[in-house]
Amino acid sequence: MNTRAWRTYLVTDDARSAGRETPAVVEAALEGGVDVVQLREKPMDARTRYRVGRTVRSLTAEAGVPLVVNDRVDLAAAIDADGVHLGQTDLPVEVARDQLGSDAIVGVSAATVAEARAAADAGADYLGVGAVYGTNSKDVADDRDGVGPERIRSITEAVDIPVVGIGGITAENAAPVVEAGANGVAVISAITAADDPEAATAALREVVERAR
Repeated sequence: MNTRAWRTYLVTDDARSAGRETPAVVEAALEGGVDVVQLREKPMDARTRYRVGRTVRSLTAEAGVPLVVNDRVDLAAAIDADGVHLGQTDLPVEVARDQLGSDAIVGVSAATVAEARAAADAGADYLGVGAVYGTNSKDVADDRDGVGPERIRSITEAVDIPVVGIGGITAENAAPVVEAGANGVAVISAITAADDPEAATAALREVVERAR
């Protein structure tokens, strides 16, 4: 899987989808040209997330777009996802790959150069770096929130694996993230809460392509 080709990365969140169900948002984003989808949905119970995940898996498989699951290696295996995205306190990269297979995509969140190097050394396929402009989708420490495009540059200069910027990114502020070295950008509300998720995805992708 060529993670270096990723430009737009959707992280799902039913609570930030303007009353729409996650599969509908994913379907629109796929029409808009999204490159990868991460099933997040942390507030959902495991059974509901499994049900939603199966539907999303069908949509992404039909579109030929990879699906990764946030944190949960077991759920990724259960819905036959392409991989998993791990936080700093989740299972180690090597354990996730052992559970999901050698071909699985394993991404890791990183906010510092040290975390990025450790993830790369462990065999991560890509990094999600942020929160670039700050985030309100989860609680993070002050020193990990609003790290800015400068941190993207520091990390991309320190590792050889692809980097996706995340955290407060929109079509209006995505360009500096990519210009700093990120291969693409990951968003939640910029797509899920948009009046037209398909158009929002296409607009974001265009910005990233121009910045590259």
